[in-house]
Amino acid sequence: MSRKLRLGIIGAGEVFQVCHGPCLMLMPHLFQIESICDLSASTVEHCAQKFHVPHQTIAPQEVIDHPNVDCVFILTSDESHAPLVIAALQAGKNVFVEKPVSLSIASVQSIVEAEKNAPSGARVFVGYMRRYAPSFVQAFKREIATIPRILYARVRDFCGPNPHFISQSGTFPVKNSDYPANATEERSSRLKSLYAEAFPDQEITDEKRKICHFLGSLGSHDISLMREALGFPEKVVGVSANDPFYSAIMTFRNPDGSTYSTTYESGIDSVPIFDAHMAVYGASKRVTIKYDSPYVKGLPIYVEVEEVNENGEIQKRTLLSSYEDAYTAELQKMYEAFTNGREIKTSVQDARKDLEIYDLMYQRWMEN
Repeated sequence: MSRKLRLGIIGAGEVFQVCHGPCLMLMPHLFQIESICDLSASTVEHCAQKFHVPHQTIAPQEVIDHPNVDCVFILTSDESHAPLVIAALQAGKNVFVEKPVSLSIASVQSIVEAEKNAPSGARVFVGYMRRYAPSFVQAFKREIATIPRILYARVRDFCGPNPHFISQSGTFPVKNSDYPANATEERSSRLKSLYAEAFPDQEITDEKRKICHFLGSLGSHDISLMREALGFPEKVVGVSANDPFYSAIMTFRNPDGSTYSTTYESGIDSVPIFDAHMAVYGASKRVTIKYDSPYVKGLPIYVEVEEVNENGEIQKRTLLSSYEDAYTAELQKMYEAFTNGREIKTSVQDARKDLEIYDLMYQRWMEN
């Protein structure tokens, strides 16, 4: 029988209620939620009852210090990630933290240092679930590996309104606002510090706050996916920031030394269509992976291949490696990492590279 990983949840909002919570409940042979925390007392009470969690609190440190907790889930807003991850590491607890791990390189580096010195060899797993989708790991990466020379690539994430998808997810989340009186002030203070680190010795304008928040939230999905599939860009050629839509052109290099451009484009509108995909173009082959909303469990992730076959004919194929959703696949990999010592591909050191790309984008944007 598998050893259960005992979890403590910090942050019981929509991401937990719609995505992580249901997945964890469907894998009781691997996971047991022992403690749950949220700043909203009514939210944490609701989730404790719904997900059958024996211990509930509004104090994050109580989750970290709970003797039955092996692994701490950090599912809070971005600005609180670093201090909570560091506190859990210092307590010798393994950590799962949702992306973005933080909004500045300095704060991410503080986590890297804490992990190096963590008691009991505690480690951090960053939640980039799209990179664990079976169709990405298997079909997409296999098909693009057969393209001898990439000519162009595109990374897109046009996300419609999340409430539209959540309302039809069948998970019935609640959203309360009974937060402590100082919660807003504390959040603003932490964000102010992160923005100052992301844009050192600069005036922090509203435009800078928006691009930093956007890249850290929706953008981190796609930038991370792009890195695993294509590597790290050599150069950011141009950036366009027209909130709520952002785009960039980046230069990558093939193994033979030739270069190609990749377009990154992302934004949020009110049209309830989830258009998230990555496409790679070669001389005689095109490969595209298409993601649907993660807020509806089990939507398939397809890979489409268009190519010229040996007879000079246009051939189209649609591949589906598995119906298993990306969150389930990701959580199983996390389980293997924390119980069997397996390597973590979405480590903090890996996540830091996203912030390095953001910095390149900020620099090019401000040069425009």
